[in-house]
This record gives sequence, structure tokens and C-alpha cells, in this order.
Amino acid sequence: MRHGPLLIPVLGDQLTPDIAALRDADKADSIVLMMEVADETTYVRHHKAKIAFILSAMRHHADRLRALGWTVDYVRLDDPDNDGSFTGAVARAISRHRPRAIHVTEAGEWRVRAMLEAWEARFAIPVTIHEDDRFLCSHAQFDTWAAARKPLRMEYFYRDMRRMSGLLMTPDGTPEGGEWNYDADNRKPPPRRDLLMPQPLRFTPDAETQAVLAMVAERFAGHIGSLDHFAFAVTREDALRQQQRFLDEALPRFGDYQDAMLTDEPFLWHSILSPYINVGLIDPLDLCRAVEARYRAGKAPLNAAEGFIRQIIGWREYIRGIYWHEGPDYARRNALGATRDLPDFYWTGDTEMHCMAQAIGQTIDHAYAHHIQRLMITGNFALLAGIDPHQVHVWYLEVYADAYEWVELPNTLGMSQFADGGLLGSKPYAAGGAYINRMSDYCGSCRYDVKQRVGVDACPFNALYWDFLARNEDRLTRNPRLAMPYRTWTRMAEADRAAIRDQAARFLDSLA
Repeated sequence: MRHGPLLIPVLGDQLTPDIAALRDADKADSIVLMMEVADETTYVRHHKAKIAFILSAMRHHADRLRALGWTVDYVRLDDPDNDGSFTGAVARAISRHRPRAIHVTEAGEWRVRAMLEAWEARFAIPVTIHEDDRFLCSHAQFDTWAAARKPLRMEYFYRDMRRMSGLLMTPDGTPEGGEWNYDADNRKPPPRRDLLMPQPLRFTPDAETQAVLAMVAERFAGHIGSLDHFAFAVTREDALRQQQRFLDEALPRFGDYQDAMLTDEPFLWHSILSPYINVGLIDPLDLCRAVEARYRAGKAPLNAAEGFIRQIIGWREYIRGIYWHEGPDYARRNALGATRDLPDFYWTGDTEMHCMAQAIGQTIDHAYAHHIQRLMITGNFALLAGIDPHQVHVWYLEVYADAYEWVELPNTLGMSQFADGGLLGSKPYAAGGAYINRMSDYCGSCRYDVKQRVGVDACPFNALYWDFLARNEDRLTRNPRLAMPYRTWTRMAEADRAAIRDQAARFLDSLA
């Protein structure tokens, strides 16, 4: 029997002091292992700012654990013995510390989970994998829910999470205000530009973060993204400061304008908290309780509080459940048979489509775009153009600071690209230029005319929308939520339909 310490690997998205593997461990008899490994920075070519954010947050978290009394063995990316893999780092830590056992919190992705599950046989040491209980719904609970539900619609899952958590519920067990969902109140077009529009806090990089930025700039020079705008919080204290900024200044109007888009305004009334939630610096349930408290104190309207809470305990939890329930083969689904390559401008932002240039440009600058820009601008274009959904998935995983496969993959393949054939969404989220014009000011600054379907000045989204419906008619015509657009399409004159299809074909050919 081994008599060494307990070895507790902590992964880069587990930056929570009471993560499950640490909670009951004896600080005096444990070694926390944290690892910066090349495999995790390059299995897709992550945005430079995303890499810098995670590595700096890890280093600061290690300091926090030490201050709490833990012994931390920290492996840096540029350590000479670092072979670039989790398994290699653990093997060397075993040689250094001769642990009696390994305790680790489960990984968030199938790829890393397979590594953890192989450690016991590889190292001949007992390995305990603790469930990640930072989520409201366990894997078993989701599987039980899914077994009783066809189809697996988020709305019904969300109601169960409301009941389980008690958030925005009345004492008699009914939803606050009498309705479960106030999304109909959350679709206001953008307001006129407001000089008092809230802005997220910008955090000046300290010496450790500056060292990380310099390393990333040199080592990952070929990756997408800029480091010039880096202002992420990298400590829990600063992440909570941004949480407070959101609650004080943005939450009251978040609901009204959560779907709105404005030129050169990447943040609007959004929280900018998802990177901190997904890396473990902010507790999502605590955040939801703080939002609820603002509503009950009369400091935020119900539509804002409910809309935000639904994104966290509804959509975020549901997406995680789908990811683990469906398994690793989900990543290769392609129900619409889309095969076109992702255009080069997804990496440069160099396009005359103003909406796309805005969404991609701010992604390059900030490793951030809000959910409507992702769904209805970059995602909508990829859907309409028939882009290979796996390529779209990899791009989203690369470019956003909050993107981990468990949360990004179902959002991209299911919600955005309809590649799962309707498992997540009841219809494809496809739209022409009229939607973008209604929810943004983008079209007023575009070289294309949003009101034209054909011609050299026609908005590409318009012809692409009808072409998408036409080429997928066999797959989608029986979808009841598409009955109206298909009726409109069939009522068009044959010459008009032909002109639209030709317009779309010429545009798509130009992408190559």
C-alpha cells in the first residue's frame, strides 16, 4: 500500500476553491497539481486572448490556493520538462511525489474525460473521479429527464430547474408573475446610441498577466485574435467586481435589449460574465440568486431577471446535459448535408457585409460576441451558406473566451446549424436581412441594400435565405414552423425564384 500524499489535479476550467476533489481533502496531506499543457492550447487554434485569459487565471488561482493553505505543484507551459500533455504532467508528478492515490474532478469534455479514465490503469494508482457538482443538474438527473421527454425541449427542462432551485418561484409553487418565460418582452430593437450605456470594467494586467501576454504573443503568433484589447479579470475578486457592475448598471435593461446589436458597441447591456462562470471564478447559482434579489428589491424588472436566469439555469444546464447525453459522436452530425468550407473572412473580418464585419471584428479584438451575434449573424450566415457544421464548430471553439466543447458544441451544431436535425431546436434559426435590420443598426452602414433580393447591391442574406429553404425543401418542408415561408416561396413567380437561386449561386461561388 502506498503511503504518500493525495495528488489532486485541478484543470484549467476548475478554478473554484471548493471544487469537488478538494472539498474533503486534507490540506496537510495533499498536493494540488495544476498544469499548463500545449495540447490544451493547440488541439484547436484558440484565440490568443482566450489562451492568455485561462493561463493567467490559472496562475492567479494557484496563488489563491496557496494562500488558503494548499501545497500547489504548478507546471508552466515553458517548463523545460513539460511534454505538453495532461498525462505526461501527471506521470512526472507521480515520480516527484509518490502519491497513494489521485482524486480529480470530472472533466468538462469527452476528450479529457477519456484521459482521466485511463490514468488508473496507466499508473497503477487508485483514481477517484468526482462529479462536478457546480451544476444544478447532474448527469443522472438529466438522463432521467431525457428518458421521459420526446422531444427534448429546453423550455420544459428549464421549468424543472426553476422548481428545483426555487428561483423566481412563489410560495405556492407557481412562477413569479404567473408566466415561466418573458422572452416576448425581450426583443426590442436597439435604442438610439446612449452616452450612458454601461461598459464592462477593464482590468489592467498585473505583472503575472503581462508575462503571460508576452509568452502568448510569441508562442501563438499565428493564432487568431488580438491581445491589444486584453482586459479580462483573472481573479475571483475582479470577476465579482464585473458581476457587481452588471447588476448595478446593465441588468435593469438587459431583458429589453438582449437581442439588440449596435455598430461599434460589442457589449451593450450584456453581463460579460460567461468566461468567468465557465472557468470557475463565479458561481452561477450565486449569480442567479443575486439577480433574483435585484428583482425582489425592485431594482430590476421581471423580464430582465427571468431572461438572465433562464440563460444560466435553463439554457446553460440544458446544453451541458445534451452534450453528455448524446455522446462524442454528436460532433459529426450533419443533418442538412452541408459541405462548403468556412470562408476566409471568418478569420479576418474582411467582408463588405457590415454585420459580419462587426461580429467577426469584435471577436478578433475581444474574443467575445454576444449570443445574437453568434446565432443570427455569424451562425445564420454559415447555416444559409451551407458551411460544413464541423468547421463552424471548430471556429466557435477557437475564437471565444467562454467556449468549451461541452457548452459550445451543442449550441453550434444544434441551435445554430440545425446539424442534429432538430434535437435542440424546433426549426433552423435562419433569417434574411430583414431580421438583422430590425434588431440592429448594421444595415444602415452596409454597402448592400437590405431591401433588395437580387442585383449587385442586394443583401446576400436575402437570396441565401430563400436558397437555403429551396435546397433543403425535402428535409424541412414538413416542419410546421416553416410552413409560412415555404408557402411564400411556392407562391413566387417561377422567374423570381430562378433569379433568387442564381443570385445565391453566384454569391456562394464567390466565396471560394
